[in-house]
Amino acid sequence: MKKNVLIVEDDSDIAHLIELQLLDLGCDADISHDGLEGFNLFKAQQYALVILDIMLPSMDGLDVCKAIRASGSSVPIMMLTAKSTELDRVLGLELGADDYLTKPFSVLELVARVKAIFRREDFLRSENHREAIEESDPLQSKIQNQLTVGDICINISSRSVKKEHEILSLTAKEFDLLLFFAQNPGQVFTRTQLLDKVWGYGHDGYEHTVNSHINRLRAKVEKNPAKPDYILTAWGVGYKFVEEL
Repeated sequence: MKKNVLIVEDDSDIAHLIELQLLDLGCDADISHDGLEGFNLFKAQQYALVILDIMLPSMDGLDVCKAIRASGSSVPIMMLTAKSTELDRVLGLELGADDYLTKPFSVLELVARVKAIFRREDFLRSENHREAIEESDPLQSKIQNQLTVGDICINISSRSVKKEHEILSLTAKEFDLLLFFAQNPGQVFTRTQLLDKVWGYGHDGYEHTVNSHINRLRAKVEKNPAKPDYILTAWGVGYKFVEEL
């Protein structure tokens, strides 16, 4: 089945360049040059990926990203940012973007990033299918592939999380953050350490990215995000995951 990608980019030349690369990958692509129009397209159809520029008429890319996540969708979002706007990249990651490309970008890098996103999503779907089949056979045990803390069950290979038997809709980075915490219970991490371990970078000024992701994660996994049971604050230092419940 072809993957459908939404491109929201007000520069026609860039939008069509991206479209050509996606067509070469066997994808279908819809193009919008307006933020609000792009969001309405997103609501009307199913997409495997959204490629989203920051500077857009009617509704900027950051607001579109925020609206997509507020709708409950975990569709991968790749943001396009200008070279000089590091703050926009930070805000995009805070709002739930999975990846970003800095303009001007190379076609090879674009294709590599898109392929990596598709590989991850294909793996997730295949693992979810396999897990559904295996769950129909009570003799199949996947304990070694799962982490269970309280009423949260994390399936590592399928990158899925259940809470009280309900599947949670987490973005890629939210899942990575939760898994990292759960694999290191009781250990306190600073924001800089979390950036390094989960995001792969530790630049000054990105610490608010950690705060934003933890706030969203708490909203999804905690009964009362204001009084968390799982993701705890170590005042003056950082965060830790509960040792046991």
